[in-house]
Amino acid sequence: MPEPVRYAFISNDSAPEELGFRPFLPIVLSTEQHTVSSSGLLDTGATVNVLPYSIGVELGYEWERQTKALNLTGNLAQYEARVVVVQATIAELNPISLVFAWTRATTVPMILGQVNFFMEFNVCFYRSQLQFEISPKAPS
Repeated sequence: MPEPVRYAFISNDSAPEELGFRPFLPIVLSTEQHTVSSSGLLDTGATVNVLPYSIGVELGYEWERQTKALNLTGNLAQYEARVVVVQATIAELNPISLVFAWTRATTVPMILGQVNFFMEFNVCFYRSQLQFEISPKAPS
């Protein structure tokens, strides 16, 4: 089993001191035609992975061709969403398929949630150190 990979929390706003730091994970998303390097916010409270509209377009998705709709909740409830499956690579770990709710929202970050990011990876947060660690789940 591969060694866990450790990352630092990243400051994404002008909040004072440590309040603005968040666990953003560098990730490479791929479809048959396109590859996009981005980062996703690790959100243990999110039920699903969320893909912002612009990244879906960069990956070559066409909104009208995605026929499986999904209802989002919370702050994103007002936006339409479609189900897409993307190949994801994190560091030197083996690529994995992630299911996303591709949303029309343009101001939302990529969110990595319970289905299916946290179902596929073990994550340990070290908030006091502003770090987190990720490793693939153990084979069944």
